[in-house]
Amino acid sequence: MTESFRRRRWATRLMTAVTLCFGIGLTVVASVRPVVADSPIQAAVPRALRLPATPYRYAEVDLPEHVRELAARFDNTPAENPITDAGATLGRVLFYDVTLSANGTTSCASCHRQEIAFTDDERLSIGFDGRRVGRNSMSLINLRYYARGRFFWDERAESLEAQVLQPIENEIEMGHDLASLVRQLADDPLYPPLFQEAFGDVEVDASRIGQALAQFIRSIVSFDSRFDRGLARAGSVDRPFENFTEEENHGKSLFFGEARCASCHSADPHRAAPHVADPLHFDATQAAFFFVDQPVANGIDVDDFERTDPAVDPGLGGITAREEDFGRFKSSSLRFVELTGPYMHDGRFRTLESVVEHYNWSIRPHVNLDRRLQNLESSGLGRAQSDVDALVAFLKTLTDAKLLTDPRYSDPFVESPGRQSRLTPAAKPPR
Repeated sequence: MTESFRRRRWATRLMTAVTLCFGIGLTVVASVRPVVADSPIQAAVPRALRLPATPYRYAEVDLPEHVRELAARFDNTPAENPITDAGATLGRVLFYDVTLSANGTTSCASCHRQEIAFTDDERLSIGFDGRRVGRNSMSLINLRYYARGRFFWDERAESLEAQVLQPIENEIEMGHDLASLVRQLADDPLYPPLFQEAFGDVEVDASRIGQALAQFIRSIVSFDSRFDRGLARAGSVDRPFENFTEEENHGKSLFFGEARCASCHSADPHRAAPHVADPLHFDATQAAFFFVDQPVANGIDVDDFERTDPAVDPGLGGITAREEDFGRFKSSSLRFVELTGPYMHDGRFRTLESVVEHYNWSIRPHVNLDRRLQNLESSGLGRAQSDVDALVAFLKTLTDAKLLTDPRYSDPFVESPGRQSRLTPAAKPPR
């Protein structure tokens, strides 16, 4: 009897047993078998999953009217990887599994914590062995609706499926090896039934890992903030919202009006690029997503003309090597922005107020400064403090508190005394 035959027979038996547990809604408990010989994780501990008898609904999303009419146009989900309930369930387990890291201490959720909008609270995120990575952790909410469909601050990943695999092999972030991880997961009793449900058989490969993680992340969507409820009642961002305070309505008027925040954060990516088109154009209906339509240079750094200063992050230019791309960075959506600090690619701004003050007074000259900001580089917006406070108050209306505790996106692993994790602040190295 060959080893591959024994593994398939063992996986089939386990899959049957675990599927029966799923069917009656029991917690699934499986002691991890010894991992493959070349796996970097040497010690294994008993682990348990708590999954609902009927999978959570991930494939179908109830979208409000102001989102529904735009969703298809902005959705970056590829035809070959549609979201399924079983696929996103597998992705959820992978997302929270610390054994995806080299030493079994770090999961995707270590740097993308649900309770703070799938970011962390670090200026620069911490990798599996305690070293700092080079950039700040970006929020994962509503990535499905970033129309360009490219990811990381420098957009080096051409799809979400490609993006989710890179941290696993990054030497600082998770430090694992995909080939070893594939063998490790195939040998782990938790995974064969999950792959069977998601893909129709128990085969584990890197492509399927990426697809499942991408399905789960694309399922993390939110359109039930106070802003959304106010817009649904008012019908337009130009009208006062009944559920807003006077200050919040003033901030909304500034955001979509005189302060011109919407010219970037509600720009329509299907129109001509803003550096060659009307820089003040915005599509009020794109307020559903609050993404900047493409990477931009926003004046936080002066230009490194010689491209030799290692302290200056080149952003997109470091990937494309095109002069017009140096200093340009992708931005996260403004949804949940009150929770996603520190801000910018290097986490330089600790508070939301300091971000607004940057645009108010301290935009720096740069050869690639976005055209929508170029007439502000000498004096900024120059708004009064009451306007700054109003803008901050408005931005805080973009938080949907229910998502922060939604069980669909929570850790499915049952904690045990032997399970190592960096999900709690106490497990983090000191700053």
